[in-house]
Amino acid sequence: MLPTKEEFYEALVERHGRKNQEKFSKATVAICGLGGLGSNIAICLARAGVGKLILIDYDKVDVTNLHRQQYKANQVGMLKTYAMMENLMEINPYLQAEAYSIILNENNLQDILKEADIVCEAFDDARYKAMLVNEVLEKFGEKYILSSSGMAGFGSANLITTKKLSGRFYLCGDGVSDVEDGIGLVASRVMVCAAQEAHMVLRILMGECEP
Repeated sequence: MLPTKEEFYEALVERHGRKNQEKFSKATVAICGLGGLGSNIAICLARAGVGKLILIDYDKVDVTNLHRQQYKANQVGMLKTYAMMENLMEINPYLQAEAYSIILNENNLQDILKEADIVCEAFDDARYKAMLVNEVLEKFGEKYILSSSGMAGFGSANLITTKKLSGRFYLCGDGVSDVEDGIGLVASRVMVCAAQEAHMVLRILMGECEP
C-alpha cells in the first residue's frame, strides 16, 4: 500500500528532524551525469527527501552499466534520464524531477541549472568535468558545486574523502585512482564516492559546510 504524502514526509521528519527535512524538501539539486556516480547520488537524495532533482544525461542504459549503475536489466536501451526517473519514483513517489536527455555544454547549462541550489558533477569525461565546474563557479556565484576525482579499482574505501577546495566547491574521491588504470570502476567503491557527494549535499543544505 502506497503511503500518503504526509505519511512519507513525517517518516523523513522522524529520521532527519523537522528543521533539516524542511531544508531538504525545499531544495533543488542538479545531477549532471547519471552513470555509476550520478545514479547513486540520485538514489541517495531521493531517499533523503530532497524536494526536486534535475537529471541530466544523454546516454542510454547498456548491459555493461548494470554492475555499478542504479538501473535494471529490463531497462537496457532506455534513456538513462527516464530509466532513472522511473526508479526514483518507485522509491519516492512525491519527488519532483526534471529530465534532460542532452549533452550539457556552455550554451545550455545556464538555463537548465538556473533553479538548482547545488550542482553535482558526475561526468566520466575530464573535459566535461572541468567545463561544468568552471562554468558554475564563473556564472553562478551563489551555487555550490560538488565534483569527484578518483574512485576506481579495489583500493581502500577509506581513502575516499570530501575536501573543500574553495568557498562553494567540494571535491570527493581519493584524487589518485583513474578509470583507465587497472580494473577500472567497481560498484562498491563508486558507491562510496557517490555517498560522500550526496552526504555533502545534505550537510550543505543543513548549513554544516566543511571548514
